[in-house]
Amino acid sequence: MAEVLLPRQPRGTPLGGDARTFCLLAAALAALPLLRLMPAWLGACLVVLGAVLAWASIRRPVPAWVLVPLTLAAGALVLAAYEFRFGRDTGSALLLTMLVLKLGESSRVRDGRALIGFALFATFAAFLQDQGPLTLLLAVPAVAAMLVASARMTEDAAGMSRRRRWSRRLADTALALALALPLALAGFWLFPRLANPLWGVPENAIARPGISGEMSPGDWLDVMSDDSVAFRVRFFGDTPSRRELYWRGPVLWDFNGRTWTRSNWTAMLPLPEVEPADGRYDYELTMEPSERRFMFALDLPTSAPEGARLEGDLTPMASRPVNRLVRYRLEAVAPARFEVDLPDRIRSAATRLPDGFNPRIRQEMARWRAEGLDDIAVVERSLEWFNRDFSYTLAAPPLGRHSVDEFMYDTREGFCEHFSSAFVFMMREAGIPARVVTGYVGGYLNPMGEHWRIQQSDAHAWAEVWLPHRGWLRVDPTAAVDPTRIFERYGRGAGEGGLGLGTLGRRDGPLRGLQDLADYVRRGWNDAVLGFNAESQMLMLRRLGIDNPREWQVGALFVLGAGAALLLTLWLLLREREREDDALMAAYRRFTRRLKRAGVERAAHEAPLAFGERAATALPDSAGAIRALSRRFSDARYAETLDVASRAELARELAAFRPARPRGDRR
Repeated sequence: MAEVLLPRQPRGTPLGGDARTFCLLAAALAALPLLRLMPAWLGACLVVLGAVLAWASIRRPVPAWVLVPLTLAAGALVLAAYEFRFGRDTGSALLLTMLVLKLGESSRVRDGRALIGFALFATFAAFLQDQGPLTLLLAVPAVAAMLVASARMTEDAAGMSRRRRWSRRLADTALALALALPLALAGFWLFPRLANPLWGVPENAIARPGISGEMSPGDWLDVMSDDSVAFRVRFFGDTPSRRELYWRGPVLWDFNGRTWTRSNWTAMLPLPEVEPADGRYDYELTMEPSERRFMFALDLPTSAPEGARLEGDLTPMASRPVNRLVRYRLEAVAPARFEVDLPDRIRSAATRLPDGFNPRIRQEMARWRAEGLDDIAVVERSLEWFNRDFSYTLAAPPLGRHSVDEFMYDTREGFCEHFSSAFVFMMREAGIPARVVTGYVGGYLNPMGEHWRIQQSDAHAWAEVWLPHRGWLRVDPTAAVDPTRIFERYGRGAGEGGLGLGTLGRRDGPLRGLQDLADYVRRGWNDAVLGFNAESQMLMLRRLGIDNPREWQVGALFVLGAGAALLLTLWLLLREREREDDALMAAYRRFTRRLKRAGVERAAHEAPLAFGERAATALPDSAGAIRALSRRFSDARYAETLDVASRAELARELAAFRPARPRGDRR
């Protein structure tokens, strides 16, 4: 007998057209929070791949012989984008890739549920990268779409003949999200919080743009063009002028001919003696995650943030990489004199240079010394040279082996990396102790929140030189070129030389008001949500009259709060059930009134099944509908065998019922 080959049908309940559409919409919305956090070119590739797979799977699932090579290629692309390193960002990108590939298999209800599961994990993964309000705004509609899609797939799996209205599905989804709020708020406010987490969060594979522990001329272009926020500052009392806003970070000591780097031995040095002047500034700094241990403080710091330390060169260092929002309060002083007595070890490190580099500038420094110039005169002549013959630009040409010689005698243009590197090299060659200090300068005062916003584009490098009887002094050779232009640039943000966002991204651009509002909202979010830690929880409990609560008391409060939230949720669910019962009873009363007008009146003691049987006998033309509706109503009312959707469908059918009159009554 010849074998008849039939087309293979997909196993399981097929996914309806509108259910599939909502699943795809939910997946697209779930991808948005992660797409904005990954490299733009990788996100564009995943969007194109997802669109092609979704379109190709409309008729039938994409075959395995296509999906397997695509999976391998997409995985390799993601790993290459993150330099084959593993971290939170790599894992999140791989999860999003799996979600995109799943779009090629979306023909059955089982596929749709798997797609929604991937989408939920993708939404949660976005919060491992960023906990800002924009991520939340993107995640909420994504979760709502997933709930609606799940409800629609449940109808397909149950084989419901009549679909619920989309407005009803959306209302049920909003109710489900609202019912989760009490427990979520109880957990946020009352769950015991530890000052330090029990486990660390894995770092990103690719470090965020920002100040690092090394500097080479021209290597900061990505930082100087980045408008993302490095930290925000709020002053209490006196506020320094913009020209005094030098935010101290890593101090660089070692030079290999091109790159300046930190020295680990500074961690073992004692803190230097600082003779403060009159100026003191009290401020609070909220630092964004950087994935590095370096912290920042207004120059000159007197202490380290909590959980951090000041190294011997006054570099603030955290005990672990800063991978979450950190807020600390510090005090800065304007020093009169700073480390007047310089130890020999520090003097040696601050004058050390490698051999075989920059012969021309070495000869120049030797001539200056031969002329009898003292240390102060060498510093002043160097700054005069910068001011007279040099210009500031971000579009500086690359430098070769003798970077200082080429910068000082050939190109004569650059930005802070070039000026600070050349200046410190010159000072050391002249025998003057000097070092490079990296950090940020200036900032933007947001008029809405009265706080300063310091962006990555405010990154800066300056120098410190040591002079007899005066100690370390801050010298900014970049500002010597044109002080007005330098501080105006750092006040505006990126946008020069074709970098950044142009006039739209500048702090004095046409969108400044919206940028200020967004920054104000983000600062409020940081204070109220991300900054809510163990100390904030204790302060909240003290305001409620609970002084110095112990751990078990906080745990008991959480149990009570969570229990109250669950009781509230249960009460709301019961009220919703009562409303559903009321709606069903109202529809049944309408059903009995119409039967009464048709000549069959229900007695007060008569059960639904008995009344239905009597009405069916009296109205044979509608007997089938009457018996079916009466039986389903009895099951819903007493046996409770129908789910919420079926009860709503029954209520609509009862309300829509129109009995046929007895044959003798027809005219």
